[in-house]
Amino acid sequence: MGDTAVAPPTRKFGTICVFCGSNSGNRAVFGDAALELGQGLVTRGIDLVYGGGSVGLMGLIAQTVLDGGCSVLGVIPRALMPLEISGASVGEVKIVSDMHERKAEMARQSDAFIALPGGYGTMEELLEMITWSQLGIHDKPVGLLNVDGYYDPLLALFDKGAAEGFIKADCRQIIVSAPTAHELLTKMEQYTRSHLEVASRTSWEMTELGYGKAAEEEK
Repeated sequence: MGDTAVAPPTRKFGTICVFCGSNSGNRAVFGDAALELGQGLVTRGIDLVYGGGSVGLMGLIAQTVLDGGCSVLGVIPRALMPLEISGASVGEVKIVSDMHERKAEMARQSDAFIALPGGYGTMEELLEMITWSQLGIHDKPVGLLNVDGYYDPLLALFDKGAAEGFIKADCRQIIVSAPTAHELLTKMEQYTRSHLEVASRTSWEMTELGYGKAAEEEK
């Protein structure tokens, strides 16, 4: 009998969007986490969509994924190119007009979202993807890589919002969090949406939101 070929494992996600800082942070643990997440994507054969910068945590994860043989797509507003790209860009870069178009394009290109530590911009991107899930605009997993407890205060705020009646209990479960890349990716692969969406995805005018625009045009 000849050898039986073993098929590679089926990928849960083809592409993951990673939100992260254009700074590296003050401790090595943050850079280490970006490298670990990049290696985790490569191991699973997952392509990367990110903010397009070549500096900070953005540059670290993008270079790691590209060096590992997976595709990298950076989406960046023209105005930020001098600030977030130093030297050669990493992977393919798509230039957009503004921040709204950036987020919409990143979301359209991705099967899931992960936030590494970052500042206001990273948190705003994370919260918008959580909100879009709550509203029913997408049904993709949203993950938070809680490196060394960096996001503990934010997670506590979510819990406070639920306890005070501003966040529904089922919507509190939208966010998937873990302290390591391996644990987070595993939890996201097992994620099943349990919250009730505010409106069905077909109810949203995707061309106005920007999200799904290209998909609508292709029909």
